[in-house]
Amino acid sequence: MNALTVLASGGDEFQAPGPELFDFPPLFAGGPAWLTKPVLFAVVGSLVVCVFFWSAFAKPKLVPRGVQNLGEVGYMFVRDEIARPFLGKNTDRWMPMLMSMFFLIWMWNIFAVVPIIQFPIASHIAFPIVLALFVYIVKIYLGLRHQGLRYFTNMIPSGLPLPVYFLLVPIEYLSTFVLAPFTHAVRLFANMFAGHTILAFFSLVGFWFLFEKPTVAGFGVGIVGVLVTIAMTALELLIQFLQAFLFTMLAAMYIQSGLEADH
Repeated sequence: MNALTVLASGGDEFQAPGPELFDFPPLFAGGPAWLTKPVLFAVVGSLVVCVFFWSAFAKPKLVPRGVQNLGEVGYMFVRDEIARPFLGKNTDRWMPMLMSMFFLIWMWNIFAVVPIIQFPIASHIAFPIVLALFVYIVKIYLGLRHQGLRYFTNMIPSGLPLPVYFLLVPIEYLSTFVLAPFTHAVRLFANMFAGHTILAFFSLVGFWFLFEKPTVAGFGVGIVGVLVTIAMTALELLIQFLQAFLFTMLAAMYIQSGLEADH
């Protein structure tokens, strides 16, 4: 029995949140099993991003105001900090995809701290997998289109002793074609999954010991739970932004590897 259980009154045990946080029933009785809250708000997030940028750029003005100002700031951030360092002269061509990806993932992540929704869409592995597979397919397609079959040899450095290639080639191919897309998806998923679980745990600690089962001994634990929840929410907001940034940055890097040889 842990300390949280001992401090709870009435002999009831404190139950820490677990994987059940991520299990959602269909939106309505008899509905398809796939039509759940995460799917609904994944679509809502997509629509929010579309509406925002339509409002910003449907009728652009020479002197930007209001939503157009925000849209241009977002565009310049993705262009200068994500796309241009990797894509160079190819930046403008790939900006629609990269900007859409960055703001969609960021919006999905922000849903974790939006009242009522309070769930990061990317904490369901299916969503990061779809995005990572899309980037992976684009990378392979570009590699074959721009480099032909040499795409599979260009990633291997030349001029090394022959025995080295027996070790290097399998590692390079495994890294490029298996581990890279896998880690691309899992990095986003794992951060959102862990962040949501931690936030749920500390917020439940605060609610349990201050309202559900208040005791004199547990009051301090409840206060700590509330304070840590506030601090972790601020940290989670930063992580949500960084994960959208990293995912999109890696997408730009993978696209460039298809456009031009790495070595």
